[in-house]
Amino acid sequence: MILATTEGIAGKAIVETLGVVRGNTIRARHIGKDIKALFRHVIGGEIGEYTKLMAESREQALDRLVQNATEVGANAVVGLRLTTAQLMGGAAELLAYGTAVIVE
Repeated sequence: MILATTEGIAGKAIVETLGVVRGNTIRARHIGKDIKALFRHVIGGEIGEYTKLMAESREQALDRLVQNATEVGANAVVGLRLTTAQLMGGAAELLAYGTAVIVE
C-alpha cells in the first residue's frame, strides 16, 4: 500500500478514486507514566513516555487506515492527513484519513 500526503504519486497514474478511508485510535495516559512525565517536565527534556505513546498511536491509526483502504480495493492512499482531538482529560483520539485510490 502506497501512502502519500500529496494529491498524487509521482510516476503513477490514478485510474480510480474509491473514496475517503480512515483509521483511528483512542488512547488514555497511564497515571504512572504521568508521574514520570511530570518530573521530566520540571527538569526539562523530552517526555519519552508521551513520545512512545504518540508513536504507537500513529502506527495503530495508520494500520487501521491501510486495512480500511484494502477492504475497499485500493492499492494507494493520497492526501493522507493525521489529526488529534482531546476527548476527555487524559484521553485523546488520533485519526488518519485520506482518499483511497487505485494507481497503475
